[in-house]
Amino acid sequence: MDFKDYIRVIPDFPQPGISFKDITTLLKDGEMYRNAINELKVMVSDLKIDVIAGPEARGFVVGAPLAYALGVGFAPIRKSGKLPGETIEVGYDLEYGKDTLAMHTDAIEKGQNVLIADDLLATGGTIATSINLIEQLGGNVVGAAFLIELSDLNGRAKLPERIDVFTLMNY
Repeated sequence: MDFKDYIRVIPDFPQPGISFKDITTLLKDGEMYRNAINELKVMVSDLKIDVIAGPEARGFVVGAPLAYALGVGFAPIRKSGKLPGETIEVGYDLEYGKDTLAMHTDAIEKGQNVLIADDLLATGGTIATSINLIEQLGGNVVGAAFLIELSDLNGRAKLPERIDVFTLMNY
């Protein structure tokens, strides 16, 4: 099944030279959305996963249904100032700017195996920061799952080699 048929590519968004991969066209098709989550579930089924963590906001629409499908919990990774409880924060560089991510200090228990799920692996900054947060909390990142990987940006190089990376589509 070619999931790329359900991805809209928008040139020069959010700035000139960026070719934005819009997953909303996949999400609006219930059958294809379900198929994408089920395919990711199959890809990660050999991993021992206790919880899935997903960075705001599109990581929620991949990570939460994947957590549900696997019967595990979901831990949101949010932008600074968005979580009401005690948090830890880490700053990082984006493809086109800077940001800070945060997690509740009780989101991950020490020793839990965590899969990170997001829509896109680009430069790897968001995922590397997510790994940092999870490991600060004592979690063990066992893998990262994405709908899309932008291979030319070499985001995998920012991730530790011990972390398995799973993607449905490569651009």
